[in-house]
Amino acid sequence: MADKQKIMIVDDDNNIAELISLYLVKECYETLICGDGEDALSNLSSFDPDLVLLDIMLPGIDGYEVCRQIRLKSNLPVIMLSAKGETFDKVLGLQLGADDYIEKPFDSKELVARVKAVLRRSTVSAGSPQAMADTDVEAVTYPDLIINLTNYSVNYKGNSIEMPPKELELLYFLAKAPNRVYTREQLLDRIWGYEYSGDTRTVDVHIKRIREKIGDHEKWRISTIWGKGYKFETL
Repeated sequence: MADKQKIMIVDDDNNIAELISLYLVKECYETLICGDGEDALSNLSSFDPDLVLLDIMLPGIDGYEVCRQIRLKSNLPVIMLSAKGETFDKVLGLQLGADDYIEKPFDSKELVARVKAVLRRSTVSAGSPQAMADTDVEAVTYPDLIINLTNYSVNYKGNSIEMPPKELELLYFLAKAPNRVYTREQLLDRIWGYEYSGDTRTVDVHIKRIREKIGDHEKWRISTIWGKGYKFETL
């Protein structure tokens, strides 16, 4: 029998944390509850979670700082939890590297669906020897750039570029249809689909992070079409 996937729940409201744990244990996940950011960071290595559900408003070290410290070391999937609903809070969490953002109060089925979706993407992005050896490779190639959706890898100027699944999927989607303009709404629907009900600023955040990693090239670039959206432009 395969080992259970492990989820760390970081929330100072024990009632909410226990409720989340109940939902996830019913889905056959192993859980660990941490009541503050310091506890979470100290247990990361020993518990070795597959995903972290992270509340923003924590005593001491807040969720933003916990997410930042996690991202300094790994691409461990992180889903932010917060009663805050303002766009600024969502964007900040995503800029720090969160994979998703769920507002409280949340529906239990939605929470479980989001967890499964993020874990599924994370598992695929890790790749497998079989997938990497598969001759039916989904990839697009441009000068100095190879985006491989089969093994979730990006190679830029001969170097492997670390990208979370959503960044890579967004880049691949744009690059496989060069010079076609997609609105933010279209990109949100095609890349996040039913799994994400957030606002279009999510797309802007991910584009910004992609640009920081690969920049513009003399032969291609990701162009902003003001008032519309984005396109992968060949020059």
